[in-house]
Amino acid sequence: MPATPEDRQIYRVIFLNNGKTYEIYAGQIYQSDLYGFIEVEEFRFGERSGVVVDPAEEKLKSEFTDVIRSYIPTHAIIRIDEVKKEGPMKISEARGPNIATLPFPPAPPRDK
Repeated sequence: MPATPEDRQIYRVIFLNNGKTYEIYAGQIYQSDLYGFIEVEEFRFGERSGVVVDPAEEKLKSEFTDVIRSYIPTHAIIRIDEVKKEGPMKISEARGPNIATLPFPPAPPRDK
């Protein structure tokens, strides 16, 4: 039996990018084969119910419209939530004591 839209998982991913906090929605997230990255696929854009246009959401929509897969550094991830439905994508200033990047561990040594 094929999955209905209600059965599909939706994830809210909040991460830091160039001094700003991004909040995006996606259908697939997983650990990447690239060391230290999370892969995000199937970007979801919220339904529009009115005429009001949010410039931040429009910027994110244009930034991620043609993106098939995005690789986000693990240390930039603030939070990942599984949610019932997508909401508006957001960009906000990363400020305050509650948001900090974690130190990234060095790559494991390679045998010679």
